[in-house]
Amino acid sequence: MNWIIVAFLVLIIAKTAMELRLSGLNRKEVRANQDRVPEAYRDVVDDETYRKSVDYTLAKNALGKKELIYDAIMLALIVATGFLAWLYNTLTGALGEGVWGQAVVMFATLIIISLPSLPFEWVNTFKLEAKFGFNKSTVGLWIKDKLMGLALGAALGIPALALLLSIFNWLPNSWWFWGFIAFFALQLILMVLAPRIIMPLFNKLTPMEEGPLRDRLLALGERTGFCAKTILVMDGSKRSGHSNAFFTGFGKFRKIVLYDTLIEQLEPIELEAVLAHEIGHYKRGHIPKMLGIAFFAGLICFGVMGWLVQQDVFYTSFGFDPESGMAPVLLLFMLISGLFTFWLSPLSNIMSRKHEYEADAYAREMMNNDPMPLVTSLHKMHEKNLSNLTPHPTFSWFYYSHPNLREREAALRAG
Repeated sequence: MNWIIVAFLVLIIAKTAMELRLSGLNRKEVRANQDRVPEAYRDVVDDETYRKSVDYTLAKNALGKKELIYDAIMLALIVATGFLAWLYNTLTGALGEGVWGQAVVMFATLIIISLPSLPFEWVNTFKLEAKFGFNKSTVGLWIKDKLMGLALGAALGIPALALLLSIFNWLPNSWWFWGFIAFFALQLILMVLAPRIIMPLFNKLTPMEEGPLRDRLLALGERTGFCAKTILVMDGSKRSGHSNAFFTGFGKFRKIVLYDTLIEQLEPIELEAVLAHEIGHYKRGHIPKMLGIAFFAGLICFGVMGWLVQQDVFYTSFGFDPESGMAPVLLLFMLISGLFTFWLSPLSNIMSRKHEYEADAYAREMMNNDPMPLVTSLHKMHEKNLSNLTPHPTFSWFYYSHPNLREREAALRAG
């Protein structure tokens, strides 16, 4: 066993140990507060709902712990035993070494090695989520979603991989730079196409029907300079009882999508505050800022791949032929890069939480400096989603892209 494989296994163990440690801290914190609703949340949930949220958090924690260990073992076996190289070589022998053949090989390889994760997805949807009343999906719909995702992935992924391989053949020395430019451009195109073409394949997106609520929300858009012809409502209740709202696209292609479950749960003034929060992300320039960060992070990743392609030892350590081009490097990078980026995730989450505070502040300002519409909407969303109200500070600092409820409410009330 060479030193690269040993280092790879050490990284898996370190990452898994850290995740289990954080999970354990969070579980301990939740259990320490499970007997009664903390004073700060007496107005948020009743005793029964709080008990249910604690049970839900602990159930997710227990399942997540098993999945962490399982995923670590599977990753180690797939890569360190040479299975990945064997699978790649076998598929290459069957499908060919041309650009399109190699694109299909990479796509098929990724699909095959993702299959071991399906049992946990099934348990999460039809056991855990169903137990707590969130799952609205059926077995048929779940299977349909998987097949639709597979078809969509093939339609988009295989041509993209073929393009990347072609760029490697055309520009062997600078392929990583031009390959990234093409990759980033495709991402921007998908951001525009997602609400128009991709999302409707899975969910029904309909313009909000005419009435006082629609007029109220469109008036908010005019007042904030976020003029929109319509607001889309997504049938999230088709699959889950969870509620959400999100912002998609950029420029004149921007859209705000509200889950139908969210509309059912909140009062009009609360929905207005939630929409003001989403508009706040646009008005504070969060989208271009995150795109800029993603651009430089992606460029660095492609630069690393450009360097790895030139390292024969990287190929041979994992059982690949150094003459097989960039396909093995891309496969390996997609599988093992998470062992490194995991340790950087707190940095991106710190930035994300800062953006959430700014969007909250903007929403407060747009609601005549009244924090309560957004505060009460957050209360209801946390209650309906059975969110963890007592996360461990280290756990939330490391993982949470949003401040926890106590932090957000305190900032909103303080102005």
